[in-house]
Amino acid sequence: MGILNPRLVHQIFRGIWVAIIVGLLSLAFFYIIPLIYPFIFGWILALMMNPIVNFFQFKLKLPRWLSVTISMFLFLGAMATAITLLVANIVVELGSLADNIQAQINRWLEQFNVFINSITFQQWIERVNEFFENNPKYQETVNTNLSSSAGSIADISKLVITYVFSALKAFLTSLPKIATITIIVMLATFFISKDWYGLNKRYKIIFSDVIVKTTKLIRTDLQKALFGYIRAQLILVSLTALVVIIGLLVLRVDYAITIGLLTGLADLMPYLGTGAVMVPWILYVFFAQGNIVLGIGLSVLYGVIVIARQIMEPKVLASSVGLDPLATLVAMFVGLKLFGLLGLIIGPVSLILLSAFYRARLFHDIAAYIQKGSASPK
Repeated sequence: MGILNPRLVHQIFRGIWVAIIVGLLSLAFFYIIPLIYPFIFGWILALMMNPIVNFFQFKLKLPRWLSVTISMFLFLGAMATAITLLVANIVVELGSLADNIQAQINRWLEQFNVFINSITFQQWIERVNEFFENNPKYQETVNTNLSSSAGSIADISKLVITYVFSALKAFLTSLPKIATITIIVMLATFFISKDWYGLNKRYKIIFSDVIVKTTKLIRTDLQKALFGYIRAQLILVSLTALVVIIGLLVLRVDYAITIGLLTGLADLMPYLGTGAVMVPWILYVFFAQGNIVLGIGLSVLYGVIVIARQIMEPKVLASSVGLDPLATLVAMFVGLKLFGLLGLIIGPVSLILLSAFYRARLFHDIAAYIQKGSASPK
């Protein structure tokens, strides 16, 4: 048996060493993220606010802490104002919608009472009674099935009520935790933003120039891609909501804003998208209401939404994120299969992260280290 090539042995050991480090970093990431995620959110907010803070600090010559404070108030005030206006409009329209639903239920009850008191229904009841009198064994079977069905309905109702109250209880009990985390995020945002450049200097002192340069490339790429992905989704959702609102206003449908916003949010759903709202609505209008004109109008509107989405999505993703639409679709599908609905975010974010590592030549450096024992020159 020949002697193994020493170079190959060193490559194998370096490969094993890299695999161990990657495994340890993955475990550390898995266990540490739940402990520090408020500070990660704080860092993201500080990164988003940094241009505004710099404007107040360098253009208006304000102290850094005052610039951060003003920026946070402006940022939070803008978000609170937008959410308040949106929620107020939705509450008004939902209140009116609830009144109309109650009126529709009352009309259905009146029609049901008319049907029960009709001669046709009474004659049908008499024939059923005659059948049961002539066939008592069928009556026992029917009574047994009715009792079983009633018991099943009661069990399902109990489960639904229990689930609703459990979810409400969980939400109420989590409010103190949510408030605490929000306060921690706000404090972390303030201190990180206040000492932004000092933290950058400390980071450069602690780590080598190679690591600093690589992480800077990764951070820049991630910042562009992640914010670009969020911007792309907001553009697509806003486009869908705007098209729906305009279309419903043209069709003179009530609650156009609320329905448009809900349809825009439904556009984030996998596979179904806007079809989860539009298709059942179109079928109801055609077959339950018999409103052919409105049904055709909604069908045309749904077709416009689908075509506009298919045309805009590749362009928006390509321009905002720089990812191939097919690769993004594959990442979303894999994420959905592995992590459920949350995977629709995890999949594309993971793809963005891997792309950032690739463009920063991190994989090239690892391969060069395994083969030669040193990273490739930048």
